[in-house]
Amino acid sequence: MPLSDTLMTTHANVSAKSHSHSFNDLLIRALECRNESRPPVWLMRQAGRHLASYRALRQKYSFLEMCHHPDLIAEVTLLPIKAYSVDAAILFSDILVVPEALQVGVRFEDQVGPIIERPITHTGEIAALPEPHDLSALSFVQEGIKRLKPQLNVPLIGFCGAPFTVASYMIEGKTSRDFKKTKRWMLNDPKGFHQLLRKIADWSIAYLNLQIDAGVEALQIFDSWANTLAYRQFQEFSLGYLDYILKGLKTPVPVILFCRGSSVFAPQLASIQPRGIGLDWNCSLSYMRRLIPSSIALQGNLDPDLLYAPLPKIKEEVNGLLDEMEGDKGFIFNLGHGIFPDVSEEAVRTLVECIQSRG
Repeated sequence: MPLSDTLMTTHANVSAKSHSHSFNDLLIRALECRNESRPPVWLMRQAGRHLASYRALRQKYSFLEMCHHPDLIAEVTLLPIKAYSVDAAILFSDILVVPEALQVGVRFEDQVGPIIERPITHTGEIAALPEPHDLSALSFVQEGIKRLKPQLNVPLIGFCGAPFTVASYMIEGKTSRDFKKTKRWMLNDPKGFHQLLRKIADWSIAYLNLQIDAGVEALQIFDSWANTLAYRQFQEFSLGYLDYILKGLKTPVPVILFCRGSSVFAPQLASIQPRGIGLDWNCSLSYMRRLIPSSIALQGNLDPDLLYAPLPKIKEEVNGLLDEMEGDKGFIFNLGHGIFPDVSEEAVRTLVECIQSRG
């Protein structure tokens, strides 16, 4: 579907704007564990289908068109800033832009999700995957960040998927319930599996450095499927590659590590010293703070299902979490997972305003 002419005005509007208001650095202060004010709040999937403005754009453009066009990247990233005045923006993109650059073919189907058109089936196919010497396949992300930055007065968070999660998509070919193909390869040919993880990690480093060069102030790495791994498997097939990526970043931009549904791995994540760790709702943040050094920020961890509750209940739960983490200089308020598509904007606004009313 061709982009409408109205989009062509976006870049001019971006260029004409600058940081007209003082920069809100709450997120950066919290990631440095020196925040003396209220906690910053941003929400995973804050620029998503729960927003009427997002759904209106999806009527015009496919998901991949929105991910690929710099003006749309900027426009969609800004939607929750305009709707809720959250304290950080997260780049509108998808973790599968890296497999796309690896030329395995990516498409998104409604009601199905992401599809890898040419899944990796054995070690012999890895050598044919391109090396991250030429990042032109990801230039739309860099350009989107550059067009977005002048419009923001809050930090911009870039991101990528963790190597294990990205490898799982590339092997399974789509979202999986049991990850049997991935685990069979991992257990029967660990050497080959490590080759694939290393390739993805090298691309992830290059991709995150591209985002840093374009101007992001923070990064988050999503290990969405880490919860499928046993404790020792996590150490071997995930943690080491997260550490490898952290050490490969050429500029010391703060990095948050988020392993969905696997707060049990948080102490292991702390051992590689990220600036922040995202936690799900199955743990107590105050308890995790006793396990995690105060030099590492904690992000989370409201149950996203609570956004279906009556507004007074949302306020009660938000205030309870704020009270639990009162005085923690490294606390970032977020959900334990992304906002669900059928959550009301009023519920999200209530959550954000409850936090920001703390001053």
